[in-house]
Amino acid sequence: MIKFIKHYAPHYTNYKFQIFLVIVGAIFVALGESGTAYVIQPLLDEIFINKDEQKLFYLPFLVVILYSAKGLGRYWQGYYTAYIGEDILRKIQDKLLTHMVDLDLSFFQQNHNGEMISRITNDISRIKTAVSETIALFFQESLVIVGLIGVVVYQNPLLAFYGLVVMPLALYPLSLLAKRMKKLSFKSQEKNSTILSSLSEIFNNIEIIKANHTNKYEVDRFKEHNLEFFHINMKSIKTNLIVSPFMEVIGSFAVAGVIIVGGKQVIDGEMSVGAFFSFLTALFLLYTPIKRLSRAYNSFQDALAAHERIGELFNLQSTIKDGRLNIKQDIKSICFDGVSLKYADNLALNNVNLQVSVDEKRKNNIIALVGDSGSGKSSLVSLLLRFYQSNSGSIKINDKDIKNFKISSLRDSIAFVTQRVYIFNDSILNNVAYGKKPNRAKAMKALKKAHCDEFVDKLENGVDTILDEFGLNLSGGQRQRITLARAFYKEPKVLILDEATSALDNKSESLIINSINKFGEKNLVFIIAHRLSSIKNAYKIALLKNGEIIAFDTQNNLLKNSKEYQQLHKKGLS
Repeated sequence: MIKFIKHYAPHYTNYKFQIFLVIVGAIFVALGESGTAYVIQPLLDEIFINKDEQKLFYLPFLVVILYSAKGLGRYWQGYYTAYIGEDILRKIQDKLLTHMVDLDLSFFQQNHNGEMISRITNDISRIKTAVSETIALFFQESLVIVGLIGVVVYQNPLLAFYGLVVMPLALYPLSLLAKRMKKLSFKSQEKNSTILSSLSEIFNNIEIIKANHTNKYEVDRFKEHNLEFFHINMKSIKTNLIVSPFMEVIGSFAVAGVIIVGGKQVIDGEMSVGAFFSFLTALFLLYTPIKRLSRAYNSFQDALAAHERIGELFNLQSTIKDGRLNIKQDIKSICFDGVSLKYADNLALNNVNLQVSVDEKRKNNIIALVGDSGSGKSSLVSLLLRFYQSNSGSIKINDKDIKNFKISSLRDSIAFVTQRVYIFNDSILNNVAYGKKPNRAKAMKALKKAHCDEFVDKLENGVDTILDEFGLNLSGGQRQRITLARAFYKEPKVLILDEATSALDNKSESLIINSINKFGEKNLVFIIAHRLSSIKNAYKIALLKNGEIIAFDTQNNLLKNSKEYQQLHKKGLS
């Protein structure tokens, strides 16, 4: 717990005024609680027993002041602890997401979306409760306990011994309950991540689920996870609720002892009735903050478990290190020199050598990458974008190793359009200008290059039309053209297309290929091709097989000299 507080202590430096008010509120609550217990003695002894009318006129007002101070203190403390907690939650979420999106692409491929969402939302939310409410509760209730102990010791030190002697006996069983609570919290958070992953898969794959009529299968899987989550949570609730009756039983022994000893002192005249009831009230009030502290300590284990889970993410570091150089000039040459890449134990690329350069006299700088599925085409361009780190060899742009370039500069210089269409729930303008400052004239120019203007102009709100999640209010071809417009808007130095025209009809594809050819007159274009129509304008074709480039030549020469290419060509490049 001390380590947890030390870890989050720097976050509190920005909330000095709010913390001051929380402390003042806690002091008001402590004074209100202990003062209420103490005032019982003069109320009983002076007013009800000694019939002191003078005290009758000001003691009730003192009670009003004590309760008002306690109420105001609880309000200040409650509001400002919530403010601190919510703001710290926001900052930690921002920090965690910033850290996560900078991790290697392999991290996202190895972890479920639901797991990552759970860490950012559920886990950090549990930490928020600890860094604001629970820590403030510890401080407040500790002050209340100190105040009430002061009252009981002041009233009667001997009775205080009998009333408090049982407290240390409760520490060991409470620590056992806290350990169990932490284990259950781990299980609960892990199972919650599983549930979110299950929901994410269902909603992302709803089309295939309906097509295969596996609704019941998916719901049954979810029900199983949900039931396990329910059982874990019920164990947590049971463990947490045991604290209160346990403290009640322990406290009853203490109260019984106080009644016996204190009652004898009242009978013998050694203690007034008011003093005894003041002591008893303070003792009863004392058990409430002690129970709250016990429950809070139990709940704190939930935050500790979440903190450890989040710490695992913060400890992860990207293996792909940033360079220092910016790509300021046009990219005139790219060279793969003995490049190899492994995914775990699978060899994706093996000693790949490929050198391409821009020749403006040629009027065609389009390179096609062809080969069977799994031959290494996508891996090759992924290395160029530094999605992965090659295991050996080097990749050079304009004769400089890409490791020397800033990743942001490298990726700003390359536009990558994949088979998978990425559309955001935003306007067409913002989808096209994604990541850049929106410029209507520039966006319209890019849309025209991608031949989107013919359908965008017909929409009621034009480029301001809001697209649904995944762009479902557009056709497949229209969505694909939007992503191509995004690439043109970027004004890249290199264009990479992974079968980016697969959803287009022949007429639209022909028009867009003209735009790609125009771009390829002065810039390098890589096309990962699955269809013959995609490569008919490529000046050279790289044929990949089992992670190696087995041929690199013009289509005419490949048709004459390469049996592997001839076979692919017969199949339409599939």
